[in-house]
Amino acid sequence: MRTCMTTTTAVTTTGTSTDMFQYEFMTNAFAAAGMVAVVSGVVGYFLVMRGQTFAGHALSHIGFAGATGAGLIGLAPLWGLVGFTLAAGIVMGLLSERISNRDVAIGVVLALSLGFGLLFLHYYTSFATQATALLFGNVLAVDHAMIATLAALGAVTLVALAAIMRPLIFASLQPELAEAKGVPLRAVSTIFLAIVALAVSACAQIVGVLMVFTLMVGPAAAAQRVTTGLWSGLALSAALALSEAWLGIVIAYYTDWPVSFCIATLSALVYFAALAMPRGRPAHSR
Repeated sequence: MRTCMTTTTAVTTTGTSTDMFQYEFMTNAFAAAGMVAVVSGVVGYFLVMRGQTFAGHALSHIGFAGATGAGLIGLAPLWGLVGFTLAAGIVMGLLSERISNRDVAIGVVLALSLGFGLLFLHYYTSFATQATALLFGNVLAVDHAMIATLAALGAVTLVALAAIMRPLIFASLQPELAEAKGVPLRAVSTIFLAIVALAVSACAQIVGVLMVFTLMVGPAAAAQRVTTGLWSGLALSAALALSEAWLGIVIAYYTDWPVSFCIATLSALVYFAALAMPRGRPAHSR
């Protein structure tokens, strides 16, 4: 990433806003960030609505252990990230109604996962540079192969979300009534957390596992502060995530600041601005 940003600094002193698209690493960054932002905004909207943001945060940390473990045995870190988050999401969904203190249990698993990640790094020190990218993201290093992988992950995530959309909305807004009507709440929760795991894996490639909240929670929380309907909220959440991701890349290009920092700052500013606005009626009031 430093190499990319050094190149960026050298060309921006006399460049214009269109010059950035002359560089392949910039077009790759915009393509990857755009796809991931839309998926994160849509999935994150339901994550916030269901009050499971901490679970999403924990999944990203669990994925870090998977990514470092994959590097230790010679596999691509992304597949370790996907595998661990997907397995953890399914387990968390299956146990969601059995664990009385879910936040405590999730917190313990989160800390344990980071511990394993550190252990794997201890035995594979050459992975340290990649570990930094996993923790904080490195969208400027995305290549065409990664873009194709992220596109596939995004497509699977959105298709799966669309498949459970109706029961998910019902179970999220009126769980008691949904259960009475025969909606399998545990199955819906398990599938949804598996979907979140895929979205987290993709998001981590852009902003890192420590800053997944930036694209998955910030835009969704801001959208739910100002919108009055479910579909308008989903659209606004995706639009905010996309705008923050792309504008963050532009700011990083001209300042040589880390991209993840720029995106995180924009996400926080948008959310604080939404807090200052009159709160819209929640989607379930419609």
